[in-house]
Amino acid sequence: ARCRSGRLEECLAPEIMGFMYDGAWAEYVLAPFYALSAVPDNVPMEQAAIVADAVSTPFAALSDRAALRPGESVGLWGIGGLGTHAVQIARLLGAGLIVAVDPLESARKRALSLGADIAVDPAAEDVQSITARETGGVGLDLAVDLVGKNEVLMQAQWCLARGGRLVMVGLSLDPLELGPGILFGARSISLLGHLGYRKQHLDDLLSLVSRGRLDLSGSISDVIGLDEVPDGVRRLSEKEGDPVRIVVRPNG
Repeated sequence: ARCRSGRLEECLAPEIMGFMYDGAWAEYVLAPFYALSAVPDNVPMEQAAIVADAVSTPFAALSDRAALRPGESVGLWGIGGLGTHAVQIARLLGAGLIVAVDPLESARKRALSLGADIAVDPAAEDVQSITARETGGVGLDLAVDLVGKNEVLMQAQWCLARGGRLVMVGLSLDPLELGPGILFGARSISLLGHLGYRKQHLDDLLSLVSRGRLDLSGSISDVIGLDEVPDGVRRLSEKEGDPVRIVVRPNG
């Protein structure tokens, strides 16, 4: 019932394409009817393709899991495929201050062009001091780890205000290292895990793209054929050409 109602992340026995079974790098793919969303005629298929996961995961994380409210301050760690869209979504949801944190200059410039107020290099700047300054000494209402590294979680938690929320979107198999647990209790910090999205999120995002409220054209770094997938994965892994998302068109 959970799956068929669209609450896919609550399925008792989830079957996630690309995780539990083969993904969509194929000429033909079977998908359950309850997971399908209609693509509006004016939405390019390349943009529709990245709505699933690359856009819908940060959308669900910010709008539902974190419950970002208009005017709140948010820090986003990792401005890659997920983080790039998290900047756009945070602005769309009415965030009062958006701080983008990434060691790559190209990623920071991209974040600023998409609506971030500040872009910080964690390798060269004191992120905690900067967020404290920009929030009047209070700290961030929300911090989102889009990387999945312990050092990011450690840094992000110290940038939060009392009562702040820390959301883990980036995935890792490493054990969590968060420092003394008393710090979370004493400062009333909430730690929230997140994975995936619901079908309704896809429908909402496709509507936003269709109505011109969300522009994803800049996220399509290239469109390649099925035989080019290995090289495309390498380019993403090595960040060759600073790609955001590479779309695979299996049938040419």
